[in-house]
Amino acid sequence: MDDSKGLALAFEEAKISYDEGGVPIGAALIAADGKVLGRGRNMRVQSSNPILHGETSCLQNAGRLPSSAYKGSTMYTTLSPCDMCTGACILYGIARVVIGENKTFLGGEAYLRQRGVEVVVLDSAECRGLMERFIAEKPEVWNEDIGVEERVYSREGVEAPSV
Repeated sequence: MDDSKGLALAFEEAKISYDEGGVPIGAALIAADGKVLGRGRNMRVQSSNPILHGETSCLQNAGRLPSSAYKGSTMYTTLSPCDMCTGACILYGIARVVIGENKTFLGGEAYLRQRGVEVVVLDSAECRGLMERFIAEKPEVWNEDIGVEERVYSREGVEAPSV
């Protein structure tokens, strides 16, 4: 599947989450042959579930799959994945992670690369705009989502890029 089409599926999920009052992060898992295995969105607020981030929600919606289903697959996500979602991608052997944007938050991209996962950042203005809007509207919910009390860009101490 073309990366722009995969990201578009993830962005649809992010918009749904935002409209539901949740954190606007979406994900889509696409098999090597282009089949959509699952789609999901951050559901922490809507489900009161601390581990339903975009990527983990996507994996849950994909259901129980044999490990071969993940071989060569791509996880499309609107935002750089947090440590938990990075770990889930590594655990299931997802080959590629395509990220909409990493300007509002930088997750485990370096660790994904270290573990042999191809990481592509598309620098989507659309993804970034929605995330910035949400962070401005609900900073306390965003901080809760990433497990901090104040706004951070990266848990690795990386400074946010100047905009």
